[in-house]
Amino acid sequence: MSSDTTCQGKSSWPELLGAEGKVAAATIEKENPLVDARIVPDGSVVPLDFRCDRVWVWVDERGIVSQVPQIG
Repeated sequence: MSSDTTCQGKSSWPELLGAEGKVAAATIEKENPLVDARIVPDGSVVPLDFRCDRVWVWVDERGIVSQVPQIG
C-alpha cells in the first residue's frame, strides 16, 4: 500500500552528523536533487508540516550538524 508521505530518493544522511553545515547542505542537495536543504540553528522554530522536498540541517553555534538530516 502506498503512502502520501513516501518520498523519492535518499531520505536520511546519518553520515553528515558532525559535518560542517554548508558542506552537509550541498551534499544533501547533490545526492537528492528533489530536496531543498535548509540550514537552521539549534533551537530555532520551524514549520512542523511534513514535506518531501525539504531537509532541515540543524547546526550548533559553530555551524556543525548536530542532528541527523532527514526529509521532513
